[in-house]
Formats: sequence, C-alpha cells, structure tokens
Amino acid sequence: MADNRPIGVFDSGLGGLTVLKELEKVLPNENIVYFGDTGRVPYGNRSNDTIIHYARQDENFLLSKNVKYIVAACGTVSSVAACTAKDLPVRFSGVVENSVKDAVDSTKNKRIGVIATSATIKNGSHKRLIKNYLPDAQVVDVSCPLFVPLVEEGWVSADDSVVLDTVKRYLKPIVDAKVDTLILGCTHYPVLEKAIKTVVGNDVCLINMGCSTANAVKKELEGLDMLRQERSKPTCEFYVSDVTEGFSKVAQILLGQGIENDKVNLVDISKYEGSINHN
Repeated sequence: MADNRPIGVFDSGLGGLTVLKELEKVLPNENIVYFGDTGRVPYGNRSNDTIIHYARQDENFLLSKNVKYIVAACGTVSSVAACTAKDLPVRFSGVVENSVKDAVDSTKNKRIGVIATSATIKNGSHKRLIKNYLPDAQVVDVSCPLFVPLVEEGWVSADDSVVLDTVKRYLKPIVDAKVDTLILGCTHYPVLEKAIKTVVGNDVCLINMGCSTANAVKKELEGLDMLRQERSKPTCEFYVSDVTEGFSKVAQILLGQGIENDKVNLVDISKYEGSINHN
C-alpha cells in the first residue's frame, strides 16, 4: 500500500544535504523534510548521553511533521545514537552501517580505508562494523579535520594546490596501505571526491555514505510498498535550529542548488523534549 507521507532527514548541521541530494536522485517522487541542528553543531564533541538526547529531539521534530521514515544523515548520530531507533514508530536508517556494507561488498584485497572527522574516527564505529562483517579486513582510518572547513569555504577543486596538498597529506596512510576501497565517512567529503580520486587513484572504490543510504532506503520502501504514489510535484522543506546566514552558499556547494534563506524555517528544537512522540 502506497504511503504518501514525507521522508524525514536530520543532521547536526548542513552536511546531511549531500545525503538529501542522493535521496532526491533515487527517490525523485518523494516529499522530504530536512532538519539541520545548526544551533548545536557539531555533535561530535558532546557526550554520548547528550548526542542521544539531541537525536531524540530531532526525531521528535520530524515525527511532528508526520514522516514515514527517518534518516540520520549524521555520522556521529549513526555511530552513537542509533539505539534511539528501537523507540521510533517509523523506520530508521543511519549512514554508517549502509556504507560499511557497501565497502565490505566492494573490497577485493580486504584493505579498507576510512576518512572522517576526528570524533567519528575516535568513536571507531566504522572499524568495528567492518570487522564484524569481515574479521580479517585491514582497516586504516584517518581523521581529516580540515576537510569540512575547506568544503564550506568552497575550496574543493582538484586543481587548487591548497586542496590537493591538504588531501595528499591526510591520505598518505591510505595510499601507503594500498586500500582498494575508501569510505568517505563524513557527509561533506563527497564534494572533495575529484581531489580524493586524484590522490588515491581511479582503482580505489570510493564509498559515498549518501549513495549507500539512499539506495538502502529505496530498497526498503519498495519492499514495504511504501513509495509515494501522488502525481503532484514533490516538495522539500528545510528547517534549522538557528539562523544560518550562509545557508544558501553551503547548500549550493553540498546540494548543488542554492536555497534562499527565506525558504528555510527556524525551529525551537527545545520544544521537542521527552520521550519519542508516537502520535
């Protein structure tokens, strides 16, 4: 039976727009509600309890929008707060496990690289999951803290010496380990794909968490007969928890299209306290 309710997507900030981009590609008929918790970004330097608390608030907000599915387009939430899924009245997907499954399926030499923010690498969720699926895998994980500011400044060209030198320096352990598969473990990183490809070579398979997650969501919705069937043009609503003057610029970089600030709605996320709303 068709389900015309929207898909809900949330992130600690705006990086999840790259996941939204992939969802729109594979599910072009679906309505989507996006929430970026710009008032509390980043989540990575918070305690696990705080991250779980924030995730529940974000999920409650999306449930208030009558979503049929929730995507945590945030590596930190996917790593730390996936436990909240058991309390949700709708289906849930994070970005970490989907990308790990694709990486394990892709690798031929069992050498898998992971690049992500310092907090995500410190958490070690990618490595643990890879080892669960492929115990004899060699995993090389590297934090790349300068990648996010580079992307948000729009410095992403593979022809830019600053970009290329930064990517080369961070990815040296990945290249030295001769991995054949590399997980882009932060939602900002696909924007640097050309520069990363220039450094690691075309033979290395790059795993985009947004692609992996979008394909998994599509497969699940198809299997449950929950795809939207309405013929009207699909909508995408944007919400943030704090005014972001640069939203349009960052959206242009991450989503591939500018979103004017007057199209972005402000939410008082503190109103969505407490246990999960099942209504």
